[in-house]
Amino acid sequence: MLLLCRVSAAGRTLRRWGSQRDGGGLLHRALSFSSGRCQGAGPGEGGAQPAEDSAQARYRDTVLLPRTDFPMKLTGQKLLDRELQIQQECGFADLYSWQRARKAKKEFCLHDGPPYANGDPHVGHALNKILKDIRNRFEMLRGRQVHYIPGWDCHGLPIELKALGELGTSGLSPLQIRQKAREFAVGAIARQKAAFQRWGVMADWDKCYYTFDGAYEAAQLKVFQEMHSKGFIYQDYKPVFWSPSSRTALAEAELEYNPEHVSRAIYATFPLVTLPPDIASEEGVSVLVWTTQPWTIPANQAVCYMPNAKYSVVKREDNSQLLLVAAERTASLSALLGTELQIVATFTGSQLQGGVCKHPTIPEKQVPLLPANHVTMAKGTGLVHTAPAHGMDDYSVASHFKLSVECMVDEDGKFTEMAGPDLQDLAVMTEGTDKVISMLKACGALIKEEQCVHSYPYDWRTKQPVVIRPSKQWFINTESLKDKAKDALQKVRVLPESARGGLLAMLDKRTYWCISRQRSWGVPIPVFYHKETGDALINNSVLLLLKAF
Repeated sequence: MLLLCRVSAAGRTLRRWGSQRDGGGLLHRALSFSSGRCQGAGPGEGGAQPAEDSAQARYRDTVLLPRTDFPMKLTGQKLLDRELQIQQECGFADLYSWQRARKAKKEFCLHDGPPYANGDPHVGHALNKILKDIRNRFEMLRGRQVHYIPGWDCHGLPIELKALGELGTSGLSPLQIRQKAREFAVGAIARQKAAFQRWGVMADWDKCYYTFDGAYEAAQLKVFQEMHSKGFIYQDYKPVFWSPSSRTALAEAELEYNPEHVSRAIYATFPLVTLPPDIASEEGVSVLVWTTQPWTIPANQAVCYMPNAKYSVVKREDNSQLLLVAAERTASLSALLGTELQIVATFTGSQLQGGVCKHPTIPEKQVPLLPANHVTMAKGTGLVHTAPAHGMDDYSVASHFKLSVECMVDEDGKFTEMAGPDLQDLAVMTEGTDKVISMLKACGALIKEEQCVHSYPYDWRTKQPVVIRPSKQWFINTESLKDKAKDALQKVRVLPESARGGLLAMLDKRTYWCISRQRSWGVPIPVFYHKETGDALINNSVLLLLKAF
């Protein structure tokens, strides 16, 4: 209403000004003519209005509307048709080939990580593609030729899961699974590609790459052959991140960490049966350990200590129990247990050498006290329960001291027969944990239980927690490539520069990369296995034969 009043006032001012200047001549006629057109009257037909409409006409005559064929509003299919018409008339599809044909001194090449062909386009695709398209167009405006060939990652677990849906793999042969997965990927590619083009993304849409193309797979096998010939590929039985929900091994890049994961952390005792010389006078001493994964206790093979740290034998005021803990953890443990801990003796960790503990849940099993550099004093007791089958650091200790690696967990994340009849077939993360804790309570080894909120690895596809379990897998020895990778990284411009340190730290930390997956849809590891022994046959002749197909 305010705007209408201001327009009306402006119209009256113009009319008064026009009357004073030309006696209501040209300007008045122009305004009257325009008003007549707005009312639907032709020139010469916009005469006086009836008296009853004079007030309404006075306001209407002051609004001058433009005359255009452009529609005020389009919705539904008309809007889509109009946008497509604009794209076609403006030559959106020809922009990429046009800029490639023009002369330019420099080329800008965008290596775009391919999206998975596992579903319909969504807002994440739009954000990714449009932002990159803005950069490409900016480089084109700078006079450069843009090189951008889009593609799709057509293999892997995400596609297989989506393709099979609730059917699962039961009753389907590997060939049938591959066929269904390929059909699903082809359909997803068609829908995504149409959407990307519809969004006006400038690219070479006639030469897209797809990872399930024979030529692309052959190139992958060639790289595999070169790495194998240089000794970078090997097979080993070692702990890997295992997803029970997907029934496959995962690389670290396929994990996401849930910072609010809740574990049932426990403090448990391992009675000393062979005492180190410096604590031989004290009887009934138990090593106190802390773990957030109680289900790994049955797989324990050792208890680790830090050689250079100080350790103490302490006596509980409430029940006179003797416990072996790190000296600097005594105060926090006293507060946690709600009782005073009286120090009986203190010594260095190296003096614990030769000590042997009794396993709390497996009768007649004994485990040694061993030195290890991965032990920390930030949490727990300064003594680490060690299960080589279910921890990377634990496995390193086992390899150094020649300990056995016993896996009691199957591919579904359940205890096997090896864990005993009380635990067999129980899911380790749920009812298996409940049972282990009840067993520790029954034998008097459980000192304290608490809820621990911490960061824990999850399968980034199924959003379910993973476990660490040993499995015979194929690996790339990234340790031998580390130095070359660091040298190459120094030549790369990193934005922001502060991120370079994180990349270098990652190269130091990851000494191997698990590349095998227990799936049917993907580029296979080019290996033949003996039917009876399971021994692997892999050499250049086999690789060349597979490449030929």
